[in-house]
Amino acid sequence: MAQDNRDILEVLRFELSFLQDGGYGRSPRTPWRPPAIFEDSPICPNFSHAGRQHPCDTCLLMAFVPEARQRETVPCRFIPITEHGQTVDDLYRTATQVEMEEALGQWLREQIQRIEQERGIAPRPEGRAGKDRVNKIA
Repeated sequence: MAQDNRDILEVLRFELSFLQDGGYGRSPRTPWRPPAIFEDSPICPNFSHAGRQHPCDTCLLMAFVPEARQRETVPCRFIPITEHGQTVDDLYRTATQVEMEEALGQWLREQIQRIEQERGIAPRPEGRAGKDRVNKIA
């Protein structure tokens, strides 16, 4: 099984940039459905693949999935992203797209800040969340 060798901090920064740049707007490929958080992002190992060619356990986001949910079909839907422990799956049923994106943005900023502090890294300015690293992340 192939492992994801990308840096989690860079992946989260890229995801924040993707979110801020409107990446979760309606897709021209699938205009009939709202985009799926994490699954329709270039950070997903299965992005742009028909079906699930790569097992989810190779994804860096698995570190954020509670152990009891890691065997779900789409484990990233069970990452708690609000202060109340609501998951992406919960928000699909209870929130608007705007509310989901706000919660995701807040969660991403918190995780980025936590990792930067753990590593002793000075935070990047908000506007430079990884735009120059698209080829490295995707």
